Amino acid sequence: MKEGHNAAFALCRPPGHHAAADMFGGYCFFNNAAVCAQAFLDQGARRAAILDVDFHHGNGTQSIFYDRKDVMYLSLHGDPEHAFPHFLGYADESGIDLGDGFNHNYPMPPDTTYSKWFKALEDACSKIKAYAPDALVVSLGVDTFEEDPISFFKLKSDDFRHYGRYLGKLALPTLFIMEGGYAIEKIGINTVNVLMGFEES
Repeated sequence: MKEGHNAAFALCRPPGHHAAADMFGGYCFFNNAAVCAQAFLDQGARRAAILDVDFHHGNGTQSIFYDRKDVMYLSLHGDPEHAFPHFLGYADESGIDLGDGFNHNYPMPPDTTYSKWFKALEDACSKIKAYAPDALVVSLGVDTFEEDPISFFKLKSDDFRHYGRYLGKLALPTLFIMEGGYAIEKIGINTVNVLMGFEES
């Protein structure tokens, strides 16, 4: 991020969080969040956290950092019993070797409301605070929106602004990276709501 600035937004297309070191999928070819988390480390950060709020589990991001403790990965997503990518994203996936305990999944069922989703966010943020990263990367998917055609969460546009304010209260250098969102007419509204909420905190 530019010197003197504490937050930035990367408008990336296509999204990236399904891309692993040796695999692409889910429209993803380069894992933008993973690249940026590693860049923070390469530039002197001791540790970084990636908070994935896309509707789909970021299987690529998880696999890249699954055996590492210098990047914590936390994902709020549709239960893989019902949603892509199906084969990863379960609650018992906590990391291996040095990474054991640094991977946190929050799979949620169809028709999850914002109140239930936000409780998961609160828990994830408490883990981020305890981890005390030098930088936070947010994989910002807005396909959690109630009108998204391929998802089953029930967030409303105002909810995005609310959780943006909550993320701002973490008071961390934060990089938002665009992931998914398929309710075409509302992607911009919901994305801007998160960023505006973050600025208001």
